[in-house]
Amino acid sequence: MRDTEFYEALLGLSDPWKVTKVELNSEAGRVDIWIEDCSGFKWSCPECQEKVSIYDHSEERVWRHLNTCQFRTFIHCRLPRVKCPKHGVRQVLAPWAEPGSRFSLLFENWVIDTLKECDITGTNRLTGTSWYEAWNIMDKAVQRGLSRKERRVPEYLGIDEKSFAKRHHYETLICDLSKGTVECVIRGRRQESLEAYFQQFSEEELKGIKAIVMDMWDPYIAASKAFVPDAEKKIIFDRFHVMQQVTGAVDKVRRQEHKKLMAEGDDRLKGTKHLWLMNQERIPDRRKEEFEEIRKTELKTARAWAIKESLRRFWDYRYPKNAQKYFKRWYFWATHSRLRPVIEAAKTLKRHLPNILTYFKHRITNAVTEGLNSKIQMIKQMACGFRNRENYRKAILFHCGGLDLYARVPTQSGSLVNTTIYCMIHGKL
Repeated sequence: MRDTEFYEALLGLSDPWKVTKVELNSEAGRVDIWIEDCSGFKWSCPECQEKVSIYDHSEERVWRHLNTCQFRTFIHCRLPRVKCPKHGVRQVLAPWAEPGSRFSLLFENWVIDTLKECDITGTNRLTGTSWYEAWNIMDKAVQRGLSRKERRVPEYLGIDEKSFAKRHHYETLICDLSKGTVECVIRGRRQESLEAYFQQFSEEELKGIKAIVMDMWDPYIAASKAFVPDAEKKIIFDRFHVMQQVTGAVDKVRRQEHKKLMAEGDDRLKGTKHLWLMNQERIPDRRKEEFEEIRKTELKTARAWAIKESLRRFWDYRYPKNAQKYFKRWYFWATHSRLRPVIEAAKTLKRHLPNILTYFKHRITNAVTEGLNSKIQMIKQMACGFRNRENYRKAILFHCGGLDLYARVPTQSGSLVNTTIYCMIHGKL
C-alpha cells in the first residue's frame, strides 16, 4: 500500500477527497499530508444543499491531526468554494474538522480526553497545544455539549453556592441529584440568580420538580416559592446544614467557656475543639478515654454537645409526625438549656421546621451537591484559582456537567476505520 492510500484509509477519505502527497520530515519530527478534491465533482451548497459547480479554491489551510507514531501530523488542503444562485459564494466544509478550527476532529477529541485527566498546563505539555488553544477546545466542547443537552427540569434539584474568589464572590450551582451532574452555574447567590434558572421553563415544566434540596438561605427559598408550584411542600432543608446550625452553636459555647476557664487557670478544653465537632462514633480511639472524662463533667460545652448528639436521632424516624413529636421534646430541652447559642440555633430550626420535615417524605440530602462541590474545589486547586468567572463556569460544566463534549467524527465510508482506531487507542471500545 502506498503512503497516500495508507493515509486516505486512516483519515477515512472517500470521493471526492484524495491524498495527493505525504512528506516526512524526520529532523522536524512531523508528517505533512496534502489533500485535494477531484475535478468535475458537483458540490452541495453549505446553506441550502443544492448541487452546484465549483467556483474556485481558498488559500491553503493547515490542520493539526493525531500523531503518526512519534511524529506530529498536519493536514494541508485548499478547500473548494461554490457559487450558489441563492447564497452566493460559499466555502465547502472540511469533513475532518469543524469550521474555523485549526485542529482535526479527532485531535480535538484527544485534547478533551487529556483535559479530563489533568490541568491546562499538563494538557499543553502532553498535546503540544498552547494555553489559549486548549481553553478554546474546552470552550467549544462545553458549547457543543450545551447545544446537545435535552431541555428538561430535573425531578430532584440540589441548590448550593460555591465561592469564586475571596470577599464573598459566589456562584450558584443547580445540580441534578438523580444524575449527579451540575445543571447550571449562575453568577451570584441572590434571589435573582436562582430565578434566572427557573425563568427558562414554563409553569407546566416546573410542576415536574418533586423536591428541591438547599440550605436555609432566604434568597433561594424566596426564588423557589416564587416560581415552583407547591414549593412549600417540595423544599427540603439539607440534613447536613441543619446539623451544622447546632454544631456551630456547640463551638460557640466551647469558645466562650474556654476563654472563661483559661482566665481562671483551667485548660481542660485546650486542644479539644475538633472533638466537640465530631459525632460520638468518630472520636479517635486514642482520645476516647480523654474525651469521656471531659464529657462527664458539668461543663456547659458537654451539655451543648449532648443536645447536638440527641438531635441526630431525629433523622432515624420514618414518619413526619413521629419526627415532629421528637423535635418538640428536643426543642424544649435545647431552649431550656440556658446556653444562648444553642437556644438561638433551636429557634432557627423551629422557624424552618416544615421544610425540615419534608425530608421524611423524600429522604434525600444534598450529599451529591456537596460531592460535586468537592470536585469543583479540586478543579480550582489544579488551576491555582480562576481570575475569569466565565472560565470558572466553563471548567465546572466541562468536568461536572455530564455533557456530550466530543466532536462527532463522520462515519461514512472509510471514516469508520479512523474512528475505530481512535476509540481503540483511547479505551472507548
